[in-house]
Amino acid sequence: MGRLDGKIALITGIGGGMGRDAARRFAAEGAQVVGCDLNSDTLDETVQIVRSEGGEITGFGGVDLSDPQTTAEWVDAAAGVYGGIDILYNNAGIQRFAPIDELSVDDWELNLRGELSIVFYAVRAAWKHLKEGGGVIVNIGSIAGTRGVEFMPQNVHGAAKAGVINLTQHLAVEGGPLGIRAVCISPGFIQTPATEFLVENPPAELKATWDRIPLRRVGQTSDIVNAAVFLASDEATWITGVNLVIDGGGSVLG
Repeated sequence: MGRLDGKIALITGIGGGMGRDAARRFAAEGAQVVGCDLNSDTLDETVQIVRSEGGEITGFGGVDLSDPQTTAEWVDAAAGVYGGIDILYNNAGIQRFAPIDELSVDDWELNLRGELSIVFYAVRAAWKHLKEGGGVIVNIGSIAGTRGVEFMPQNVHGAAKAGVINLTQHLAVEGGPLGIRAVCISPGFIQTPATEFLVENPPAELKATWDRIPLRRVGQTSDIVNAAVFLASDEATWITGVNLVIDGGGSVLG
């Protein structure tokens, strides 16, 4: 038996990286997955991979989650595929990085919309479905949302992720009486196709950060997805409002 047997899981941003691994693992654990991505081609690749592994998945491509109406339409359509929502996994995000005096107002607003507002849009649309039978919201934060980051300017990214962390806490309070749990996972540096170039040739500041990690390695997408499976499962039914930092112990050192 899988740890998510019978669960209907909506996962955003499944076209690659953590989202693709989440779709694969949740399906392997018995969930019926409904995923979306802005990129239809990479989404189709994920769907094919999951189905080839014996998982059950439906994909929606070309979904722009930064538009609230589009998000609401996707959530309602996704809820109709298998008859409800048990898990909403807010994985998708768009980041912009620049020193504070070089970051444009447009990029500031795009990042806030692409990392914080899209979580609100999805939760708001899913809430009526989750209220029907309870469920769990899994949000992805970041260690940048808990402290300053020295190896590159992450001002707006950190501000947006701090918002996601705090929004999760408020969702836990509002959702508790309705049987809705809300949890957040805040990764440290994770090796994905998008960050591979940094792993191969890290700048000195980033390498110094990695050298301080007690577990002596960078994170893998499976490190995050493994935690998400547990938090979304019935093994975690008395866990809500938490922000689980997964960074190999780096944050313990301050």
